[in-house]
Amino acid sequence: MKLVFATNNRHKLEELQAILGNHFTLLSLKDIECFEDIPEEQPTLDGNASQKAFFVYDKFGINCFADDTGLEIEALNGEPGVYSARYAGEEKSAEANMKKVLDKLAKINDRKARFRTVISLVINGEEKQFEGIVDGEILREKQGGAGFGYDPIFKPEGENRSFAEMELSEKNKISHRGRAVQKLVDYLKKLD
Repeated sequence: MKLVFATNNRHKLEELQAILGNHFTLLSLKDIECFEDIPEEQPTLDGNASQKAFFVYDKFGINCFADDTGLEIEALNGEPGVYSARYAGEEKSAEANMKKVLDKLAKINDRKARFRTVISLVINGEEKQFEGIVDGEILREKQGGAGFGYDPIFKPEGENRSFAEMELSEKNKISHRGRAVQKLVDYLKKLD
């Protein structure tokens, strides 16, 4: 089955194709010649995922899925949440975002956080959503050079390494995106 993954993020695409394996052919927005900015104007992760998936489906008529992910930090009342990618500004700088989080938590000992991913799948105009959550904590400084986004400052529960210190295959087994995608894959396999 061919599915469009509504993203231009090469890291996300590679991460997902690795999880999906050979069961599905993932197409990117570039593959379907969608070069415009897809709106993300909703106040929730669920709403953004849905808005992105329906935008592609309605415009191109191709079955697709979209995701939205947020880092939710307990001591910051769930921030950055839906604004995770642009927490420190519209330029979406991972370095600036991490710095802002570390600065805000500098004098705070409660560092509990979670990553949450919501995937919206639209097949023939029908939507189904899948959620993946991984609990953990924010480190006091960056650790590791792999991954992307907040990976160097997030340590998942039960681990002594940050996401950025893990191989992609290790991260995929326990990550929020990995968990949401597994639910997506289980659902898609039933359709196959």
